[in-house]
Amino acid sequence: MVENWLMGEFFFSLRKEIDTEWVFTDGSYVRCHQHASGARRGADRAIGRSRGGATTKIHLSCDADGYPLDFKITGGDVHDSQVAGELIDMIGQADCFIADKGYDSECIRDKARSHNMIPIVPKRKNAKQPNPEFDSYLYKLRHLVENMFARLKHFRSIATRYEKLARNFKSMLYLACTIVHCKMN
Repeated sequence: MVENWLMGEFFFSLRKEIDTEWVFTDGSYVRCHQHASGARRGADRAIGRSRGGATTKIHLSCDADGYPLDFKITGGDVHDSQVAGELIDMIGQADCFIADKGYDSECIRDKARSHNMIPIVPKRKNAKQPNPEFDSYLYKLRHLVENMFARLKHFRSIATRYEKLARNFKSMLYLACTIVHCKMN
């Protein structure tokens, strides 16, 4: 626990002023290498079984400039909507919370509104109620979080997870976010 806190504090101390006017959130799967399994019982692995085999999911939030704000790691079988509340709590304050249809839930919208964020989340095509808060221009800018995933997956240990424990993979993600952030300055 102390190691994760130290890596997180190091990353957050290096980054520049963040622009929380708009916050983009999404999730991406990472395939786990066959040697990533086999950790001791009781240790947090964050590896889940999905159609593609053993996977881990990175739930990432980016600011308006495309810089990583924070992330959460879960097993690949965890849906985006299950982690959305924690991500909103991690973000804290922003003007707009922008996400894809995986975050389409009134509970998630209420959580974002409770943090004084405007939820820009499209409704599913079978939705009965209108979505007056939806802004198509801001939704098109959601490519910034997808670009951050593309940058992170340039790192071999992020694109294919080799670490047995979730804390080690999280440390690698903090290190990759720090390197990406330093290159962007």
